[in-house]
Amino acid sequence: MDLILQPWPWYVSGPLIVLVMALLVLMGKRFGMSTNLETMCSIGGAGRIADYFKTDIKSKSWSLMVVVGVVIGGFLGANLLSSEAGVAISESSITSLNELGFSSAGSAYLPSELFSVESLSSPFTWIILIVAGFLVGFGARYAGGCTSGHAISGLSNLQLPSLVAVLGFFLGGLVMIHFLFPLIFSP
Repeated sequence: MDLILQPWPWYVSGPLIVLVMALLVLMGKRFGMSTNLETMCSIGGAGRIADYFKTDIKSKSWSLMVVVGVVIGGFLGANLLSSEAGVAISESSITSLNELGFSSAGSAYLPSELFSVESLSSPFTWIILIVAGFLVGFGARYAGGCTSGHAISGLSNLQLPSLVAVLGFFLGGLVMIHFLFPLIFSP
């Protein structure tokens, strides 16, 4: 049980990802999470408003099982298979986050200062979450896929646009965490 309760090393999880990608390639399927959002919008009737969502839902419905698996796996991982040790991040990161007002740093995967029910009473939290959601959605659409689609599926298929997108994701993340994050959340 101890083996399951700790993070898996790259040499276990990496080959499992390769196995899944090989199976998807053999089945003629592509992996990506943002495609599931498009499928859910199509199921919800967005095709009546925008032609973009007029797609063959049945051909994409298999990928909705990925969403179900992510939700179930995330729940099991967080509630049944996680050790009580907290999140393994450096002490300097915890100190920096504490200085910005994130006292839950190191003990929670998602900061309770932004993702708890109590935090939703703050208009600042709503603005941050709505703007962030818009930017992630817009970015995934503009890049032609999300981080998982480009980094796992696109790179494994040796697609140059995926390499450019992944480099952009990483650079954007570095700019966000080192420059914008302190500006947004400084006390």
